Amino acid sequence: MFIKQPLIIFLFLLFMQFVSHAQDPVNTGGDRFVQVIKANKFIRIKQEVGGDLNLLVGSVLMKQNNTLFYCDSAIQNIFINQIEAFGNIHINDNDSVHTYSQYMKYDGNTRIAQLKNKVKLTDGKGVLTTESLEYQVDPKIGTYLEGGKVVNEKSVLTSKIGIYYAEKREVYFQTNVKLVDPEYRMSTDTLLYNVNTEIANFVSPTVINDGKTRILTKSGYYDLKKGNASFTKRPIIIDSVQTVIADSIYYNKITGEGIANGDVFYKDSAQGISMKSGAALFNNQSKTINAYKRPLMALKQNQDSIYIAADTLYSAYLKKDSTKKILVDTIRFFRAYPNVKIFSDSLQGKSDSLFYSAFDSTFSFYKEPIIWAQGSQISGDTIYLVTRNKKADQIFVNENAFSINKTNEGLFNQLKGTNMNGQFIEGEIDFLRVKGNGESLYYLQDEDSSYIGMNYAMADAIVMKFFKKELKRVSWVSGVSGATYPMNKIPDEKKQLRNFKWQEALRPKTIADLLIK
Repeated sequence: MFIKQPLIIFLFLLFMQFVSHAQDPVNTGGDRFVQVIKANKFIRIKQEVGGDLNLLVGSVLMKQNNTLFYCDSAIQNIFINQIEAFGNIHINDNDSVHTYSQYMKYDGNTRIAQLKNKVKLTDGKGVLTTESLEYQVDPKIGTYLEGGKVVNEKSVLTSKIGIYYAEKREVYFQTNVKLVDPEYRMSTDTLLYNVNTEIANFVSPTVINDGKTRILTKSGYYDLKKGNASFTKRPIIIDSVQTVIADSIYYNKITGEGIANGDVFYKDSAQGISMKSGAALFNNQSKTINAYKRPLMALKQNQDSIYIAADTLYSAYLKKDSTKKILVDTIRFFRAYPNVKIFSDSLQGKSDSLFYSAFDSTFSFYKEPIIWAQGSQISGDTIYLVTRNKKADQIFVNENAFSINKTNEGLFNQLKGTNMNGQFIEGEIDFLRVKGNGESLYYLQDEDSSYIGMNYAMADAIVMKFFKKELKRVSWVSGVSGATYPMNKIPDEKKQLRNFKWQEALRPKTIADLLIK
């Protein structure tokens, strides 16, 4: 009996293998079926229907193609090619993707594993955890429908639904998606995230918040590693004082630089500035903006906002002046060039270029500037307009200063000289003074306000005083000479001072006129 026992055991195992293969309705060739590599215990359970079962207990190892299955115990049905595994399950998929759980039901025909209880899937870089996962071995795709989490270095993404594409290292998140990173937070309804490149793609309303800046977008991508982002479908970027809205925005979180295109809107609530343009370059950190494609800026005030248009508008904050110990890094300035136009109810203007600083509230107009205030037109080589509460307060004209005041009857009172300065009260001209080669031409009125003549005079200095938009008094100082003409005897050549140009046609009369070249 002792000699015959090994032979009996060998014949028994051979018979069991034959029975197992005899239950298979299809040829068992190739790697279609799961193979048992080892187990501490092997028990065959006979069944009248559905095929016999193999009960595997202790340090179980199974294999199908290049996929290894480890577990504490398993039940194998060879007839239908299925496995039910329990305890410390580990799927080693070609040594590239590793999946862990405490329970698994695996179909060897479809190569799909249903995993439950402390499920973890990792490709060596990202780690997915959930309580229930369907894992397709062949395409290496894991799907959870009851909530899951993906951890990639310091980034944590959670959602109710997720599909992990291990070959591409991409995760498609759906429903209540949240990304938490040490530097920002992100929430959306749908997100495609690449674990390798750390690029997130949005296809639904998304909010990104780093504690300083909020980004609202409906479509686009965000490179979490490099900080680059591209947003479409009217994204919004908001920080403590600034807002940028556009059809599309390219943005770098690290540098704060951005490019906005298509119906761009920019607002600085702290400075009361808003701007619209076709395109703009901006920086959220330095709070600069360079708008082009016919930008339009508005300086907000209580009743009479000032609007500025040009081919290009650039705005930034003044730097700290350490020598004068003046903190000016919260004060904004802007430059406009070329084809500058400005409009408000009380003041209009044009020039080739413009500079404005909120530090002294002064507009500087360069190259053929013209200012219109009510019925008056003021021009020169350079004009400085000082404002108070966004209204004209003082004006200074350097070189070739010329003022024209048109009366209700269509007559032109004129004042010219080398330089000019003036004062406004509540946005209306109070007086104008010229100095150097001064000339004046104005029409005289009697007590009934009827015009009785015209006076022409020259002097070193001349002052015109206005009241309710009309000229009321003229004063001359030093070196005065001139002549007075009755209304019916004014020579045509005396009705205009040299270089007279009434340019009412260039005056913007509405906001819409600012955008017409």
